[in-house]
Amino acid sequence: MGRSRSEAEEQVAALLHTARTALGLSVSFLTRMDGEVQTLEVVDTPLPFTFDGATQVQETTVCQAIIDGHLPDVIPDLTAHPEARRLPAVAGFPRLRSYVSVPVTLSDGRAYGTFCAAGLTTHKKLDTRDRALLEVLASAAAMIIEPGVLERERNELITQRLRPVLTDGGLDVVLQPIVDLASGTRVGAEALSRFPRTWGLTPDVVFAQAHDVGLGPRLEVHALERSAALLDEVPGYVALNVSPATLLTEPCRALLARLPGDRVLLELSEHDQVEDYATLAEVLAPLRAAGMRLAIDDVGAGFSSLRHIVLCAPDVIKIDRSIVDGVAHDGVLSTLVRALVQFAHGNGTLVVAEGVETEDDARHLAELGVDLGQGWFFGRPGPPSALDHLPTQRTARTP
Repeated sequence: MGRSRSEAEEQVAALLHTARTALGLSVSFLTRMDGEVQTLEVVDTPLPFTFDGATQVQETTVCQAIIDGHLPDVIPDLTAHPEARRLPAVAGFPRLRSYVSVPVTLSDGRAYGTFCAAGLTTHKKLDTRDRALLEVLASAAAMIIEPGVLERERNELITQRLRPVLTDGGLDVVLQPIVDLASGTRVGAEALSRFPRTWGLTPDVVFAQAHDVGLGPRLEVHALERSAALLDEVPGYVALNVSPATLLTEPCRALLARLPGDRVLLELSEHDQVEDYATLAEVLAPLRAAGMRLAIDDVGAGFSSLRHIVLCAPDVIKIDRSIVDGVAHDGVLSTLVRALVQFAHGNGTLVVAEGVETEDDARHLAELGVDLGQGWFFGRPGPPSALDHLPTQRTARTP
């Protein structure tokens, strides 16, 4: 039994059926031609044969002979063309007698393949009007398949870009200090991934793209490994970022189980949906029992953060920079931060403000009761040595 068709393939199949029945032929098909191989991607026929997925060497096909001008694009009788009879496609299927083929061209002008119909009998009435019908249907097919083509190309580009990072390195980790707002001393640092500048992509985009192509957990675990290697280079705790989906994977759980729990703050992104909080809690239980702390990241940037907080009972919440930036001069932001602090402290949870960039905001956040701060005002992300200029506090309010 053949594979099930996608929605796009079903739509193309409907176009092929229209072509086949309108021309009175035995089979119609969409091909993809990559320069070396022709693949029958979608086939419509009442014949008791399976054609979908069949491949041929492209240069030996009837379609390529038509593209090269060796055969006409409308062939009422293949036996009248010695060039056709010598082609493997015809020689291997001697009952083939009639053929019509038109190119399938994408919107950027690239040739994708062909839209064809063929018969087991000669069809002397085939003419240019039939070719015109196929051209219209081929244009419609191109519009249907193009989004999928572009997505596959995008995914392949992403995969090719990430492969050397995962195998040969290329992912750097920097640390940004996290400071006690009351004393000004550093209590920890967040490990942040950095990718080659030539990519022109922010880390969150890179990780999102990795998840799009199924490499997200692998890339995240790679980043966690690189981040964990810095634990011995800095005092205080190190905050490690992980998505809920990756946290549930065995490689991630195994890695986190090997780390010194009391040195790690695990930051769970609030942007990702959690399908099963019970399973997430089950995975987190042994880690938290070993002293590892849990933080909900980017609180306030989206709706799911409140659900994460209620159902995960974190040790720390990190207020998103969109609420922190300019808080010293914005009454609405101040009210929101104060409410989050009261809520968190009422549950024994520490509060970290992200994106602190000015002295006014840092001072005001401390007045509002925020425990810790992180942002360019305290230090930009950099190597472990860049943290040395900040005094380190190992005891006061360390998560």
